[in-house]
Amino acid sequence: MKMDIGIAENDRKEIARGLSRLLADTYTLYLKTHNFHWNVTGPMFQTLHLMFEQEYNELALAVDLIAERIRALGFPAPGTYSQFMELASIKEEREIPNAEGMIQLLMEGQEAVVRTARSIFPVVERVHDEPTADLLTQRMQVHEKTAWMLRSLLEK
Repeated sequence: MKMDIGIAENDRKEIARGLSRLLADTYTLYLKTHNFHWNVTGPMFQTLHLMFEQEYNELALAVDLIAERIRALGFPAPGTYSQFMELASIKEEREIPNAEGMIQLLMEGQEAVVRTARSIFPVVERVHDEPTADLLTQRMQVHEKTAWMLRSLLEK
């Protein structure tokens, strides 16, 4: 059925492609955060275990919001590991780093999600897609704040 929400199909497709990259980055960061939650050790165990749990729970909610926005624009949302690996700028970790390494990698992942979200804005602003702009703004705020908190843990 034809969609007419005031945004041309080509523009909706371009936005959906960007959101698919954002979804892939967010899901990959979710998986990495959950992995680190399970495997963190050391003197900061309790603090990091709880912090990582809060972060992966927030990311789990975020992937749903992003996927639903892609669907609202009229396109299928990617949903397989292979699709996510193709689309994500964040790489999976095959090794288990120490706690400081985990913090560093998660901070870098948070910043990568911000960059991906920011890269979608030009088309979103050009076609006045306020719902997507709102979603991107909210996601950037969360990821920038989380990156700052993680970065603070690394200061000597």
